[in-house]
Amino acid sequence: MYTLKELAQFINGRVEGDESIEIHDVGTLEEAENGVISFISNPKYKPLVYQTRASALVTESSIEGLNVAQIVVKDPYLAFAKIVARFHPPSHPDWGIDGRAYVGRNSQIGKDTHLAPFCYVESDVQIGNRVRIYPHTYVGHGSIIHDDTILYPNVSVYHHTVIGRRCIIHAGSVIGSDGFGFAKDGLRNVKIQQIGHVEIGDDVEIGANTTIDRASLGITRIGNGTKIDNLVQIAHNVRTGENCLIVSQAGISGSTHIGNNVTIAGQVGIIGHIKIGDFVMIGAQSGIPKDLPPHAVVSGTPAFNHLDWLKAVAVFKELPEMKKLLNELKKRAGLEQTMEEKK
Repeated sequence: MYTLKELAQFINGRVEGDESIEIHDVGTLEEAENGVISFISNPKYKPLVYQTRASALVTESSIEGLNVAQIVVKDPYLAFAKIVARFHPPSHPDWGIDGRAYVGRNSQIGKDTHLAPFCYVESDVQIGNRVRIYPHTYVGHGSIIHDDTILYPNVSVYHHTVIGRRCIIHAGSVIGSDGFGFAKDGLRNVKIQQIGHVEIGDDVEIGANTTIDRASLGITRIGNGTKIDNLVQIAHNVRTGENCLIVSQAGISGSTHIGNNVTIAGQVGIIGHIKIGDFVMIGAQSGIPKDLPPHAVVSGTPAFNHLDWLKAVAVFKELPEMKKLLNELKKRAGLEQTMEEKK
């Protein structure tokens, strides 16, 4: 339990109201009760702040007429995330190295690392300190997993994969499976051996059932701090920069290079062998057929400037009426032409 003053100091905020209020948990605006703190960052939810039963709110600016204590900060969403972590720090079971876990020959296991029942570690693997590997997870031959990384159940890490520090890989993800590489021999598809590997940087999070393919030659690399949602496909030899966000059901084709701080929204499809510059933002369900310069903001298929796309979408729904009007104008123009010819 913390006082409002203590929480404000923790997030570098300013209290408006009774700073001695005791807070024991966090909650949503709709569900919060007495002793609970919530937050408001999206203006569309502002009407809810006048109905909430929370004892306090984290806000970007003081809300007048509100009979609830407030902590005012620059970024309420980030500040509230820190408060949530304070009340609900991550917790994991301690298995030690369970007797039902398999560890192959010449594999090295660091200090305070936990291997759950039925996880399988192949030979010549290096696992760092304080790593946690959950049940039914497979780590292939020659892989390296650095300190403080978590592999949740049923993760498959293929051979010679490198995973950085403080990574989180959620259930069902596959790291290092073969890239989709085939050559034509007449009508037959001949498999090209995929002999590269995958390198995951530090502080990367990979969502459930995401797949990251090994390189055909060389490296598929995910940069430090990049966060990948569930059900994402990243193909062979893709390289992402640092601190990218890749949202669910996006697909990135082979040998695409992505800069730093790029945001790729849900269901985006990116063609292979192109370059996407730093700080690019790609709207949901967009198709990317060519290079994008730094700081571009695009939407649509094929994608183009986001603001122009919004204008185009506004016109698109009016096309049936516009077509009807055009046909009418054509008929009138044809009639007038006939009358001129009669003269």
